[in-house]
Amino acid sequence: MRPYSNTLAPRLYDDNLLLFTAMIDDILNAKHSIYLETYRFAEDAIGKRFREALLRKCKEGLTVRLLLDAYGTNVYEGFFNELIEAGAQVRYFKKLKFFISNIFDKNHTRNHQKLLLIDGKISYVGSSNLSAYSLSWRELNLRLEGDLCLCLTKAFNQSFQLYKLYDSVPFERIENLHSEGFTIIQDTPSVYFQKIRSQAMNMIGHAKHEIRLETPYFLPSSKFRKALIMAAQRGVKVIVYIPFNSDMRTIDLLRNKYLGPLYKAGIEWRFYKPDNLHAKCLLCDNKYFMIGSSNFDYRSFRYQYEIMLCGEHKEIITLLDAHLQGTEAQSVQFNYEKWQDIPGIYRFIEYLLSPFKRFF
Repeated sequence: MRPYSNTLAPRLYDDNLLLFTAMIDDILNAKHSIYLETYRFAEDAIGKRFREALLRKCKEGLTVRLLLDAYGTNVYEGFFNELIEAGAQVRYFKKLKFFISNIFDKNHTRNHQKLLLIDGKISYVGSSNLSAYSLSWRELNLRLEGDLCLCLTKAFNQSFQLYKLYDSVPFERIENLHSEGFTIIQDTPSVYFQKIRSQAMNMIGHAKHEIRLETPYFLPSSKFRKALIMAAQRGVKVIVYIPFNSDMRTIDLLRNKYLGPLYKAGIEWRFYKPDNLHAKCLLCDNKYFMIGSSNFDYRSFRYQYEIMLCGEHKEIITLLDAHLQGTEAQSVQFNYEKWQDIPGIYRFIEYLLSPFKRFF
């Protein structure tokens, strides 16, 4: 594996307003190419700002490619017409369809990856969609410079060629990519080959002192939960950061059944209070990290196309540590006694919804 470059100049953005401003500045300063992949590109004020910046660069003759999810990017039909007429290539991951069998499984296979790549030199990878709806959410995104962008561009182009316009996508495993001391994991929907989950469990299994996990939705498999419990039992401090109230209240209700048992097994919970916590991060021993688009739940691990960046770059670790300390400062701890007193009607709803947890 090649050593880390000294020219990465990493910057961390957990405030979407600052992130979007930086992204648009980099787009407007682009000289050759702009590749953008996202789940949600809204037709609101934020989406229009990005569209106008991209249109300007198209008119300057740059190569502009957009890969969007047809469900997440639910805009009116002509929203990107001017961009396309100016030369941009805009492709969508498949629309929702009716299937005779496995309607939930097939329509849950969404493209949830998020990348912005500029001139083969500047990379953005992380959790944020392009939407005013999430402007106040706490996110986690890295801006990096250097050759890593060429590797991420390869990952983008693999996806761009794989996803035919509006067509269903065949199952295809994508090999991990390695560059600048990093590993880039692209997950494809599968019951058996869940590479992001496997990498996370491997990191958890080798942690010696501390595990900090940050996710908006916590509905992992029994094996993943067992890995966290085993870590706690061997003396590792395990802290999981989740929003006090996410934007998916059904998931908040479903996750509730795990809070008490995992707390008794040694897992510490932190609930982020100000707004939705949408960051996705795993940091082990302040040495190994994983960040990107994937939530730590059934849906991301099993059904969605996701991308995660893994490594042990010291400067990035410092940024992630500061970010997690910021999350900690705005979070409250779990109250086990209060959890025990939850009204029976909520327990009954949990029971009814539990068989369907993998669809949320």
